[in-house]
Amino acid sequence: MTEKVDLFGRIFVRGKIKAITGLHIGGSPTALAIGAVDNPVIRDTLTGRPYIPGSSVRGKMRSLWEKMTGVRQNWPIGKGVKIHVCERRTQYEKCPVCQIYGVPGQLEASFPTRLVMRDAFLSEESEEELRVRAKTDLPYTEVKWEAAIDRVTSAAVPRQMERVPAGAVFDGFELVFSVYDEGDLDRFVNVFEAMQLLEDDYLGGLGSRGSGKVVFENLTISVRSRRDYGDEKAWGEIPQATEEKTQVSLVLEKANREALTAWLKSEITFGPYGA
Repeated sequence: MTEKVDLFGRIFVRGKIKAITGLHIGGSPTALAIGAVDNPVIRDTLTGRPYIPGSSVRGKMRSLWEKMTGVRQNWPIGKGVKIHVCERRTQYEKCPVCQIYGVPGQLEASFPTRLVMRDAFLSEESEEELRVRAKTDLPYTEVKWEAAIDRVTSAAVPRQMERVPAGAVFDGFELVFSVYDEGDLDRFVNVFEAMQLLEDDYLGGLGSRGSGKVVFENLTISVRSRRDYGDEKAWGEIPQATEEKTQVSLVLEKANREALTAWLKSEITFGPYGA
């Protein structure tokens, strides 16, 4: 375990998440009732509205980044499920995954996670659209019927899947990336690469059957440096999406990513507190 942690600043990415196709992030049914949906979506307890847990976005980004970097799946987190975790400090110092997404606190390689992800909630515009104008099967959601087919008898077993309809927008998306050393300014771009992997893949369940395509919109990037943490500064050059490219893909273009990294290095300085 490290004996010293220096926080030199934080980078913030804020915006919206738009469902391009129906979105199913599963929740647990609170009660069994006649006519209830087999597979409900997760909802905010206070408002009853669907939302996107930050853990779902962060977990999917980590999973895709592990595949992209080819790290070993060695740490069990459930029955038949493993993720990558560095158990030794020497492994952690070279790892493209654990330095961003963290490791369990009891291990030798323990260090604060750099990436924090907030929950995103249904926007007021989408809430009104789904509540007032759309004819949804359930409040704010649609019911998608599917059928599992027996390969021998061709018998069909129907099932219901609840989804947030395509076009719904979730507001308040916020990603917070803590900077602990100079290498973190280059690692931050890897977070955008994981966001691109997510846009190219799917979020939640039923992705192989059409659900879960999302896009990040209206993004902003800003920083708070340790030298003047109360003064948050925004990167004014974040490109706007086009019909062909999302903001995430544009940020990752060579010229833009180099400009972003250079700006971060100009805003976040490394030295003793108060210097």
